[in-house]
Amino acid sequence: MLRVATFNVNGIRAAHRRGFEAWLTGRDCDVVALQEVRAPIAALPERAFGDYYTAYDPGTAAGRNGVAILTRMPPAAIRGWGAPAVVLGPDGAPAAGVGTEPDHPAYPRLARELREFASQGRYLEVDLADAPLTVASLYLPKGGLPAHLQVPGRMREKPDGGARYERKMRFLAGFARQVTAARRAARARGREFLLLGDFNIAHGPLDVVNWRRQHRTEGFFPEERAWLDGLIGPRRLVDVVRQVHPGVQGPYSWWSWLGESFTNDTGWRIDLHLATPGLARSALAAVVDREPSRDERLSDHAAVVVDYATPGVG
Repeated sequence: MLRVATFNVNGIRAAHRRGFEAWLTGRDCDVVALQEVRAPIAALPERAFGDYYTAYDPGTAAGRNGVAILTRMPPAAIRGWGAPAVVLGPDGAPAAGVGTEPDHPAYPRLARELREFASQGRYLEVDLADAPLTVASLYLPKGGLPAHLQVPGRMREKPDGGARYERKMRFLAGFARQVTAARRAARARGREFLLLGDFNIAHGPLDVVNWRRQHRTEGFFPEERAWLDGLIGPRRLVDVVRQVHPGVQGPYSWWSWLGESFTNDTGWRIDLHLATPGLARSALAAVVDREPSRDERLSDHAAVVVDYATPGVG
């Protein structure tokens, strides 16, 4: 069995203060994808990632973004978009003999629309050394409202003329092609492909509370959900948690820090496992590690954990 988690920790230093190390040790995952690690390597907490080998792209924006993939063994290869990612050993030091894979004829070049995001620490993938599987960690930009929906005085953020919305749309356009190419490249290398991360999009009515009121809310625009429609399909990538939990509301993975959202389970399901069909068919169980109470939360997200049978290429 292979236990895999995706977790937006909303800052590894804050998550450690809240009990991340105990969660990591107790959950005993084989692979953990993290988003919003938000720390340069020199500022990581002691034993930040426990006994795991950690492929990490912190990005260049101080205190923002950063993606990581934790594995029990050093990965066979790592690939990112920007500056070379690093692999840290369990002692926190760079692991010898592991580095970013050089350009490979089977691996796609970065899509033009993604070049502005290359150094932001938003995407990283590894080839596992102990299974025929490529695992990717994604932190998709949050975005904002399009210009025609921005009304000064009725927004929490300052109007920007739709700049954040347009930025997200550029990312989506480029990433749709990029992930298709990455999936096909993994297949060419004899590997299944698993895309994990914070998508900042709820796919359908079962993935957000009060969905009828959300059509003008960032993260539930029709065009965002249509983009996920294009990514997900029985011959492309399968939404594993929805496959395991068909036709039910949630299970949610994000709740606002504000008000009683967490207590009332007024959440969004935006943290996903998207797997190639062969791997998806091997899913045994899928759970969201929602803490018992608001005061025990490690992050505004909860880890999404799936148990897979040992993957083989099908």
